[in-house]
Amino acid sequence: MSSQIIPVEPFDYVVFGGNGDLAERKLLPALYHRQIEGQFTEPTRVIGAARTPMSHEEFRKFADEALKKHLKDGEYDTAEVAKFLARLFYVSVDAKTDAGWDQLKKLLDEGKERVRAFYLAVSPAIFGAISEKIRDHKLITKSTRIVVEKPIGRDLSSALELNDTIGKVFKEEQIFRIDHYLGKETVQNLMALRFANALYEPLWNAQYIDHVQISVAESVGLEGRAGYYDTAGALRDMVQNHILQLLCLVAMEVPSSMDSEAVRDEKLKVLRALRPITDANVEQMTVRGQYRAGASSGGPVKGYLEELAGGISNTETFVAIKAEINNWRWAGVPFYIRTGKRLASRMSEIVITFKPIPHNIFDPAAGRISANQLIIRLQPDEGVKQSLMIKDPGPGGMRLRNVSLDMSFAAAFNVRNPDAYERLLMDVIRSNQTLFMRRDEVEAAWKWVDPILKGWELTGQPAQGYTAGTWGPSQAIALIERDGRTWHEG
Repeated sequence: MSSQIIPVEPFDYVVFGGNGDLAERKLLPALYHRQIEGQFTEPTRVIGAARTPMSHEEFRKFADEALKKHLKDGEYDTAEVAKFLARLFYVSVDAKTDAGWDQLKKLLDEGKERVRAFYLAVSPAIFGAISEKIRDHKLITKSTRIVVEKPIGRDLSSALELNDTIGKVFKEEQIFRIDHYLGKETVQNLMALRFANALYEPLWNAQYIDHVQISVAESVGLEGRAGYYDTAGALRDMVQNHILQLLCLVAMEVPSSMDSEAVRDEKLKVLRALRPITDANVEQMTVRGQYRAGASSGGPVKGYLEELAGGISNTETFVAIKAEINNWRWAGVPFYIRTGKRLASRMSEIVITFKPIPHNIFDPAAGRISANQLIIRLQPDEGVKQSLMIKDPGPGGMRLRNVSLDMSFAAAFNVRNPDAYERLLMDVIRSNQTLFMRRDEVEAAWKWVDPILKGWELTGQPAQGYTAGTWGPSQAIALIERDGRTWHEG
């Protein structure tokens, strides 16, 4: 059974940073796939915008090379690529001056009736300047949206300032704060599992769930991002946005509908219910780590400090946290979260571990009974796995065995697994904000993260060393094992 593709209205997508890394790796291939799937209606255009002088043809050549480089085998269709390149245009603009903005306005005025989306694939430092230039040059129509990438600030005060700056130009319903993790099929399926089945939701509470683990592991290091990463660290880069959004989807109450405001209202309640972590308990509830030299699948790798120009830093490349939610549904259920670079493998997953059975009626010879687990894999292979205890087939008495009902989305539906950006880019055009962060969500997340950062500073909590290619510092293992639990690494 194939999925139904619903075309969107004609649009102009203006990508600031159109010749940058994000546009090359993600945005252009995602838009190309949406064209192939028949989701575009005509006339639709993609307009690159950046300071670099470039003609339309040079931008089309850049896009063609990006598609050749980043599409998978068999996805580059010459006819479709030619059609896609024909809808690409480019304007050289400067966020800090008026240079190029009249040319952009002239180009956009050719399609005043279309949906108009501005994607800021640039440094957050110029989000405000670009927003003001868009306003000053009268580029905002009744069907205009603006898309901003993380990070939304580096702490609460800067997030408030940035939200205020953009909010003075655009209405909240026009602002799409994108988190690509929320566009993953598995993340959306988490809501389907919970709210479209009678099986899980009655058990989705402290009475039946022992604990929850959320892991986002990367096997790579800095990858040329040393300048940004050393001022951010794992807590700001991953926890404040990606991981807290995943936690919200796991923990939120059932919304009244799938309306974007109803869903985001429930996520906000989770963020506000998180137990504060301050200097009084930060050393008991968190672990910071920093990778040292080690090995990966490609051979020996340098340590974090060796990759830095200065060679001195206490920035964390790994963080583990024991989080708790102070409400009736989750009281007493720990949420263990961890993320890091140069770990043993690339893996993102949510593991729901249910409480053990209250009484074992089987003979000890039957074997150990393991707690049931629901494992939701986000990457590398998206899918859902449910572990169950069954009898090992065959004669000779009762022998219990832990097996998994395993559903890989790619195998189950025999379809291409779309990149998260494909869904989110089209949701912007549809003006569907369900999978985007609202202003108060961003600020509530920072209100929880800020005291952790300050607690580390006040206590002088160091970033513990761990060997590249492992699962992080030993203190992270102790964080969960002192509660009688173990990190899932399967």
